[in-house]
Amino acid sequence: MDPSVNVFGDPLQPCSHEPLTGFFRNAACDTCDEDQGSHTVCAVMTAEFLAFSKYVGNDLSTPSPAYGFQGLKPGDRWCLCAARFLQAHDEGCAPRVSLDSTHMRALEIVPLEVLREYALDGE
Repeated sequence: MDPSVNVFGDPLQPCSHEPLTGFFRNAACDTCDEDQGSHTVCAVMTAEFLAFSKYVGNDLSTPSPAYGFQGLKPGDRWCLCAARFLQAHDEGCAPRVSLDSTHMRALEIVPLEVLREYALDGE
């Protein structure tokens, strides 16, 4: 696993325990070389983003009991793939993000200025 560091170079904060998120399902947007999707952006789901994600082929709102996945709803926090976040930004439907909980490797795909546009209040 890569060092648990956020976009500011500080210790990475948890993204969500409920629902449990992250590539490692450790509540954080930690990553490693095996994480091909770079699940590094801690985002707060919106109905608009969930509909967009489903439209582009990644249905995050429908439960999948076989995988222990209850489906996401607006307000849930989730570690998104950095490229999907950037795609949503380009399409005008990116969700808000927690910068303290977004892994520094997200910056390999999404510029910090773009992430800051969607930062939660106080970050």
